[in-house]
Order: sequence, then C-alpha cells, then structure tokens
Amino acid sequence: MVKSNRHILVVDDSKAILIVMHAILNELEVPHITTCLSAEEALEKIKKAPRFFDAIFTDLNMPDMDGMELIRHLGAMKYQGAIAIISEMDPKVIDLAADLARKHNAHLIGNVTKPVQLNQVYLLLQKLEHFAIHVERTKTPISESLLLHAISHNEIIPFYQPKINRHDNRVESIEVLARINTSQADEIILPERFICIAEDLDLINLITFQLFEKATNDFAEIKEQFDPNLKLAFNLSPSQLEDLSCPDKLALILHLNNLTPSEVILEITEQYALRSTAQLETLNRLRMRGFGISLDDFGTGFTNVQQLKTLPFTEIKIDRTLISNIETDQFSQVIVSSLVNIAIQEDLAIVAEGIERVEELEYLDRYKEFILMQGFLLCRPKAKEDFLNWSLSWRQMVKTAAGHRR
Repeated sequence: MVKSNRHILVVDDSKAILIVMHAILNELEVPHITTCLSAEEALEKIKKAPRFFDAIFTDLNMPDMDGMELIRHLGAMKYQGAIAIISEMDPKVIDLAADLARKHNAHLIGNVTKPVQLNQVYLLLQKLEHFAIHVERTKTPISESLLLHAISHNEIIPFYQPKINRHDNRVESIEVLARINTSQADEIILPERFICIAEDLDLINLITFQLFEKATNDFAEIKEQFDPNLKLAFNLSPSQLEDLSCPDKLALILHLNNLTPSEVILEITEQYALRSTAQLETLNRLRMRGFGISLDDFGTGFTNVQQLKTLPFTEIKIDRTLISNIETDQFSQVIVSSLVNIAIQEDLAIVAEGIERVEELEYLDRYKEFILMQGFLLCRPKAKEDFLNWSLSWRQMVKTAAGHRR
C-alpha cells in the first residue's frame, strides 16, 4: 500500500479519533504512526525533525492552536511533506483551507470526514504516493559520467504527449518530455533519474537547449497531421528563469526553425516558488515575446490565487494528485471546481494532467468545454514516429465515433 519507510503524524484533540486513525493506518500497513492531542505538541515534534514526517493529518477545529494556524506554521517552516485535514465536508471550509495552504507554501492533498472511514484514508495514502514523486527521487539517479556521455553524444531525445480538447477531440498542444536513449543503458531513461542531477551539476541548460532544438525541428512534420493552430509545450525549470538571456536564446532557436514564440507554451513547474527579481523579469519578458506561460502541477504547491492574477500565466495544469480518484474524492472535486471557475474568470486555459483511469476521465468530462485532458489513458509519451502513428489512429477513431453519432 505505502512505502515501507513512510512516517505519518495524526493531530486531533479527540482521543477517540486518534485511536480510530491509528487503527485504520495500521490496517493499511503504514509502518510508522505518531499521534498528538494538540497542534502545539505536533509542532514541537515537527520542529525537532522537519523532514521526518511524510504526511500530517490534522483536525481543523481544536482549542488553543487550531488546524488553520498549524498549516500556517508548517508553511513558515517550509515543511515539504503532504497535509490532509480531518473535517466535515463544507466546500467553503475546504476552499479556504486549500487557499491558506497555497499562500503559506504548504501542500494540502485532501481531507477525511468524520466519522473516519477506511476507504477515505486509503485514497489519501494513494495520493500521498503520487505527491511523493514530486519531493523524492523514486529511482536511483544515473551517474554523472552517464549523464555527461548522453549530453556529449546528443542522446537527449524528445517524447511527445498530447493535450486533448474532449469537447471536439482535437489535439490542441503536445508536451515535449525529455528521455535519454543511450547504448550505455538497457532501457530508455526517464527524467526523474537525471533532471535532479542535471540541476545539481548545472547541466540543465545543456539538456534543455538540446531537447528544444530537436523538438522544434520535429514540429513542422508533426504539425502537418494536426490543427494548424497546434502548439508545442515545453518544460522549463524555475532555476532557468534566473538566466535573463533565456528568452533571446529560445527565440533564436525558434527563428532558425521558422517558428514563432506564439506557437510555444513554456511550462514552469510549481515545485519551487517564483520569487527572485530575475525570475519574474524573465517570466515577463518571455510573455512579452509571445510565448504562452503555463503553471505546471498547480493545486498543491507554492502559487496562490492572487499570484495567478498578477503573474503572466496563460494556462494552469492541475496537479495529478487532485486528479487521482477524483470521481470519489470530494476534496479534489471541490478544489477542481474552484480552479475551473478561477481559470474562466482569469481567462486562463486549464489542463487536467495524469489521467490514468476511465472513471477519472468520465468525471472530468463534465468540464470538457473548459479543460484539456492529458494522461496515460489517452496517450502515453511517445517518440516521434510512434506519436505520428498514434495520431493517425486517434483521428480515425474520432472520425468513426462522429459517424456513429449521426
């Protein structure tokens, strides 16, 4: 169910709730469970070892220090684990708690209603595993020598995954995802094994521009099979926004491939806060150049609603922790509904990423006039030739489905 080293802290002023939560977590094979009867006690434990707890389940309504204040303190401490609230399902309270968490850089992944049920906790533990992908290395990173070999031998390659408008089944944009294909390894190497080390070694720009050149070179051929307004979505690390020359470098590569910035969406991960003057200047200059700017992994990270209104984003991508099991997860339903409303009000495109199950897609279809869909269920990331073959199959399927509706 969960990784063998997970540590979970439960905070509630009711001994009965603590006993029930401990029993449920034990039933679900969580190996390390700590309980506290007050937020103050919990905060003292967390201060002693900020990285010890992978997740904190906290009641909101407690005497002295309540759950909202605890969340604020966790944000101030830069707590990197997941937070779940134990409360009644009042949409206004959930919305308030979620926005408070974002404002204070805390990572709220869901809630458990009282009386606590095993299936609710089970779903939250699943979301914890999804969330953990963003804060830990899930596989052993490759060696520095292998990474340098891949870069020097031009072995960083683009894979492609579509963002689909389910209202008319058009592919509106395709995301470029980095892979390493080298004779030095037995399989395609995924980015979670090399992006972190590339950033640590200050090699991320070499990878980015190598990948960007290949993808923009591929784009003309890919675009022939899709709508002429198709856009190319490309990931940038927040650290790369520190480079004030970044907009000029990207624009030059586009010019050499007869493309314009208006054909490209730059996805900025929400894993790190955008704070420095250089980052904000670069972000604005990219937008002034005509690039679309997407906030990736939105919903559990650092950007709050007010920043969406002041920073030059044109798109938000809902974090997959909010998409997983959304058909039964009332917390995620409330947050996603709120995000759709915000996107409409602010004239932002919105993407639901990480769709892996039919039930998730069917639930999200209620928003298909507003949300683009992306995930393994629709199309796994593919190398160019495989992606072009998929596009032919997709168009034929759409054409056949349209014929049946007549």
